[in-house]
Amino acid sequence: MSVEPDDSTQPESDDISPSGPRLLRMDRIKNRIVLVALLATLIPSIGTAWVSYLQNKRALTEKITEELAAGSSQAARELDLWIEQRIFDLRVFTTSYEVSENLQLLPRIRDESTRQRQAFTRLTDYLTSVRDRSPSFRELMVFDTDAELVASSADSIHTPSFSPAGLEIFRNERIFGEPYWDETAGTASMMLAYAIVPDVALMDSIGLLAATLNFEEIEAILTRYTPGDSGEAFLIDATGRLIMSSKGGSAELMQNQLTDETLDALSSGQGTPVEYAGFRGEEVVGVSRMIPKLEWDVVTEVPRAEAFAAVSRLRNTTIMIVAGLLLGVGLIAYRVGVIIVRPLDQLTTGVKQVAAGDFSVDLPVVGGGEVGDLTTVFNDMVSRLRTGREQLDGANETLRKKNEELARLSITDGLTGLFNRRQLLEVLEREGRRTQRSKEPFSILMLDVDHFKKLNDEHGHLVGDEVLRQLASVLKQEIREVDYAARYGGEEFLIMLPGTDLDGAAELSERIRARVDGKGLSSTGGDVSVTVSIGVADCALDGDTAEAIIARADDALYKAKRRGRNRVVRADGKRTKRT
Repeated sequence: MSVEPDDSTQPESDDISPSGPRLLRMDRIKNRIVLVALLATLIPSIGTAWVSYLQNKRALTEKITEELAAGSSQAARELDLWIEQRIFDLRVFTTSYEVSENLQLLPRIRDESTRQRQAFTRLTDYLTSVRDRSPSFRELMVFDTDAELVASSADSIHTPSFSPAGLEIFRNERIFGEPYWDETAGTASMMLAYAIVPDVALMDSIGLLAATLNFEEIEAILTRYTPGDSGEAFLIDATGRLIMSSKGGSAELMQNQLTDETLDALSSGQGTPVEYAGFRGEEVVGVSRMIPKLEWDVVTEVPRAEAFAAVSRLRNTTIMIVAGLLLGVGLIAYRVGVIIVRPLDQLTTGVKQVAAGDFSVDLPVVGGGEVGDLTTVFNDMVSRLRTGREQLDGANETLRKKNEELARLSITDGLTGLFNRRQLLEVLEREGRRTQRSKEPFSILMLDVDHFKKLNDEHGHLVGDEVLRQLASVLKQEIREVDYAARYGGEEFLIMLPGTDLDGAAELSERIRARVDGKGLSSTGGDVSVTVSIGVADCALDGDTAEAIIARADDALYKAKRRGRNRVVRADGKRTKRT
């Protein structure tokens, strides 16, 4: 309990708080000076900086768009020419005499005739020589009208699936197969096929010449037109599936696909930058261009953070310049305002400190006039308040010590200095609940001085009281800091042992009994022979109330009395080992 001063005469907090409304009131000279200076700087500087920022942002955005659009457009144009050249090469190869004549010599079911073997060898040699002269083709294959493989430039190839119906449909057209990942070559691949028509007038197809395109050349084209060091160029099919990247291809890469929303945005805005989430998990800006021959797209993209890095730097620079101007002008204006209103500010600050409870304020009297007189009166008022607060603090300190003494007396026994019965029962109940949660052992000792009534009758109550005080001293010395010892009533004591099982409690009981046994306790009238009987019980983990465990310990104590006193009895009936 403490006595607080009457604060009914203190000024309202809104009138003195630095965070209150007065900080923004324009009737103060300093605030007016600062506001005018800030507005005079803020309006023209922000207007000029904003116009400059918008113009530079527009220019930088157009530059980014041009770089991405140029890269995708040039890559798409070159890839379209590359595909067109491969189609032309393959069409030329189909008109070769080595292909058409030797294919006609090979029946659907081969025999072992020398002429057929020679035709097969010449056809295979021709395919191999064409492959060697054309690095854009990795493998060349010839199929008959039933889509059966007739000859190849290699033993191990990726054989596309062409049905006779498919050959009939594409008799006079080129055929593009589905792109796939070639594990042997370590790159993406695709089949390009063309019908073999020996007689152009009849337009009668006798088979199909197919070639595996070398996508390493496509990767080189994409790499050549990649925007910047961190940019990337992609080749995607009509469904948005990724085929090849300027940073290399892989089977995992070909499993990725742009979302329908992203694909629609790129396709509908050919040459226009689109912001979207890239397949590598970062926000990017990309531009798409279609390859007419394949109806695929080339997408060039750069990370959005890098694309607009210059814009971000420009924005940050503009903000820093404006902030610097505001800070500089604001500081100058503030300094001028402080010089003008310094005497009043000092007095205002002193009032705020006093209102906050700081009575050590002693303002210097600057100058004369009304402000000087007001400062002198203020210092005298603070001195009187300081003296009153010191007297009040002294009274509060005395009252606090009395309260602490009352609190101590309410939980301790006046004779022994141990906890009293009420306090121990509260601790015991709390410790019992904690034991149920933690499942740790928990025991109590119930101790009684043997023949205490006889001792009082023979030696007087003063000797009895001294014996109880010395017994309490023995208990304090034997128990741990975490244990609790209390005078339970009369000559009975109760000791609570958290974290101690029944064996440990019995061992402590024997030490206490042996120390008290006929020695170590003395009084003003000389040594007095005293013994104690002790009952030991533990708390069952399945739930015990404070009353239940005390009852078991008390029952064990009375068993010790009945068995002759000066002994320890456990609640479980086991005998204790004498020390």
